[in-house]
Amino acid sequence: MRYTGAVLVDENQQTHLGDFLLHGDGSWSVSNGDEDVVQTLDGSKKLITRSFQNWHTHLPMQLNARDFSDGLPLQEWLEKSIFPTEMKLTKEYARIGALASAVEMIRTGSTFACDMYHFPESIVSALDEAGLRGIVCGPQTKWPPSNDGDDGSVRRELDAQLASNKAESKVQYGVATHAVYTCDEDTLLGGKELAEKHDAHLSIHISETRKEVADCHSRTGMYPVEYLDSIDYFIPERTICAHGSWVKKSEMRTMAARKAILAHCPSSNMKLACGGTASLPAYKEAGVEVRMGTDGPASSGSGLDMANEARVACLVQRHDHWDASALLAKEAFAMATTGSQDWAVWNLNDIRMNPVGKDNERHISNLIYNGGQCLDLWVEGNPLMQSGKITTIDETKLLETFNDAVNQYYSL
Repeated sequence: MRYTGAVLVDENQQTHLGDFLLHGDGSWSVSNGDEDVVQTLDGSKKLITRSFQNWHTHLPMQLNARDFSDGLPLQEWLEKSIFPTEMKLTKEYARIGALASAVEMIRTGSTFACDMYHFPESIVSALDEAGLRGIVCGPQTKWPPSNDGDDGSVRRELDAQLASNKAESKVQYGVATHAVYTCDEDTLLGGKELAEKHDAHLSIHISETRKEVADCHSRTGMYPVEYLDSIDYFIPERTICAHGSWVKKSEMRTMAARKAILAHCPSSNMKLACGGTASLPAYKEAGVEVRMGTDGPASSGSGLDMANEARVACLVQRHDHWDASALLAKEAFAMATTGSQDWAVWNLNDIRMNPVGKDNERHISNLIYNGGQCLDLWVEGNPLMQSGKITTIDETKLLETFNDAVNQYYSL
């Protein structure tokens, strides 16, 4: 694609003005105007950036309204609202919820999600239909849980799903091990075994609340990261640790040594009153690779809008550390776009994206602090949205299906 007269901010947040080619392999170049292109688009009053990456989601939870059980702390929210409701979950409900989340991702400029939820095949199907990228981490235990203790069929199914991963596929299966308070040692290490067998990613919630940390220490004599390290849980560069809000500096150094990835989810931590969020300056000092995630649409309160999540990350780091420079907008944007191979095109006629600044230097700050309208979204040279219209999913039809599904889901 050729965009004429556009503003492009590259991976190093350098600003370029002019005519640009966006290539199918994710690269870009300046256009001379005589190249053979699929389409030439007017880029005036448009900003081109890398798309957002969401490193911790529960996409089917779009079925749970934003105000679902509003006001409950995490454990009570899980035990009284989420777990009982999820007992009604089916593959079809999971697919519809994931499709609705895919639409929200596209509309807010995200092209990748690292998901953890039940019925991973339904989520993979939804992301494939939407044209998005993803790592979909499935559990190795039955859902709904049963008393027979036989999780063999679920593990065999996940094993087969992991075996179906192909290097060229935009969506890959991974392994979910929910948390140290819901998985025993055998389950945790069984998850690692599957992930290693298939060179897949392994995801876990870690040290999200003070209670979780205290309970782990009471039970094992160790804090969660220490405990996981003691059982040799971590797979270098492929273990994704969500939240990490209550982690000691020595544990951060362990995470860095094991090359674990932290997924920072500040909105969820605050909405569920977890009492703390990941200390990014300390994680940075320890050398831990940090990405950003929104968590579930019901738990975060911010849905899947990564620009908003980056804004919240900036604010909470400054608030918690009494330091106005603790996390800058450009740093949050870099964290939220790490690894992106795709392109989002934003509307500079949106008042939220103005003023642009004398040297077009305000774009990233405007996007993070004010938000903006995503007009076009490109993955591997394919438009998932153009001029604000989603091309891969019939949004009107999906909305009807989605609302009907939600009403049925809660009436069961």
